Amino acid sequence: MYLVAENEPQDTRIVRPPSSGGFGLDALWNDDGHHTAVVALTGRREAYYTDYQGSAQELISCAKYGYLYQGQYYSWQKQRRGTPALDLPPRAFVNYLENHDQVANSPFGRRLHELAAPSRLRALTAWLLLGPATPMLFQGQEFAASAPFQYFADHRPELNAAIDAGRREFLSQFASVTDATVQRALPPPTDVATFERCRLDLGERERHGEWYALHRDLLALRAADPVIARAGLRRPDGAVLGAGAFALRYFDETYSDRLLVVNLDCDLDFTPAREPLLAPPFDAAWRLAWSSEAAQYGGQGTPAVGEDGRWRIPGGCALLFVPAPRSDRM
Repeated sequence: MYLVAENEPQDTRIVRPPSSGGFGLDALWNDDGHHTAVVALTGRREAYYTDYQGSAQELISCAKYGYLYQGQYYSWQKQRRGTPALDLPPRAFVNYLENHDQVANSPFGRRLHELAAPSRLRALTAWLLLGPATPMLFQGQEFAASAPFQYFADHRPELNAAIDAGRREFLSQFASVTDATVQRALPPPTDVATFERCRLDLGERERHGEWYALHRDLLALRAADPVIARAGLRRPDGAVLGAGAFALRYFDETYSDRLLVVNLDCDLDFTPAREPLLAPPFDAAWRLAWSSEAAQYGGQGTPAVGEDGRWRIPGGCALLFVPAPRSDRM
């Protein structure tokens, strides 16, 4: 049995052992990881996204330490948020880009592939599925489902008006939803058509094959690579390379290191590579093992990156490097 808790206050006692006053569950949902990722993808910071920048540093910190808020002041709630988690392994956190709440907590239940640039979404999907936390996918996310996931309810007819009013009141925390054009277009939560609209079309696994291949290959890589597969036991180190670019390095004495580079901004020339995490392991060179910009995922291709110390990182991409023998060995 594997027990995961959804806990809005971010109380890490839930995953601590009973012997130290905890409750012994296996993992906690990481809302901080979701919120900063959504801001990075959409640029929108309304309501409970207010306290996130979607920055490279936030995405690094989520990979290393789980929660961003571990007792600091949180302006949206006007109080401290979270509890200490610096000692917890990455696998104690469940990271995700979509779930039922967060997709439905928007006026029209639109999924991220409709709201974000495809290249950036591919890159953050790699951050999710090659990251050290336990990843979670929402139904249909793996094939960019065209069906929305809207808020719907089925109660006694006399409750319909109250349900609709409650839904509008909840959404009013998002300033953009007070727009009159949005108010008129909100789907009625008790209309059966709202529910029917959310049914998945599994045929899209083939029709949206590029997205399905992306998720399939990343999950296979996560399972097969001996370093990535064990990353949940040991946090990586990370470095900001640019406004929207960062690197995560997974250290492993047995199988050697792995390097994940993510760039959500424009093309970045990081030459010379003034960051030690980009240095290859001893007597080795980095070899590009996987790119989110591969043609089979709908990408535009990947130029040579990291060769001979030249780090020209394409915009909107994630790149995984593995060590290889140096070509200049004598």
